[in-house]
Amino acid sequence: MQRLVFFVGVAGTGKTTVAERIAEEIPCAFLDRDTVGGRFVEHFLEQQGLDKDDRDSQFYKDNLRDLEYDTTKDICIENLRVGQNVFMISPFTAELKNKDWIDQVLTAAGKTKQQVDVKVIVVTLQDIKQQRERIEERGTVRDTWKLNNWTNYESRVNFIPTINWAIPDDHIHIFDNSGELTVAKIDQLIRFVEA
Repeated sequence: MQRLVFFVGVAGTGKTTVAERIAEEIPCAFLDRDTVGGRFVEHFLEQQGLDKDDRDSQFYKDNLRDLEYDTTKDICIENLRVGQNVFMISPFTAELKNKDWIDQVLTAAGKTKQQVDVKVIVVTLQDIKQQRERIEERGTVRDTWKLNNWTNYESRVNFIPTINWAIPDDHIHIFDNSGELTVAKIDQLIRFVEA
């Protein structure tokens, strides 16, 4: 059975790091939405005279957000169609709320839930200080806006998205990524993905 695993959560919780560690053990197409659409989004924001790292601007939300997510979705569909496991990394907040979204993805790939095991790992942090430290440590330019507008993010540290997909409850795992990301923690997540 193929695996389609979503790593969701707010900035700085460690979604990508967690997904990378699991991908070392489970072969997959690794689709981080920031990587898929980042260069294009930055270009269009700069063309509008906007901060290229501001993903909360109304222009981004109205014109680029869905384009970026839909492009990532299309790459996911192609990989599912040819038999690959797929890891999807991004908040996916709107997509998780849309009860039909995951079924549309599988249908477009010519797959069913009997062929593709869909799991969601919600990466959270109990420690707001650690969240900010992780964002600062990774040192990416796109995080400058987040750090300069920190009050928009600190209230979201324990955010758990609404998941309206028709998948079993035990296919959703809330993972507190506080502290060290140990081998034991990764092994637990691998067992969840493979179960």
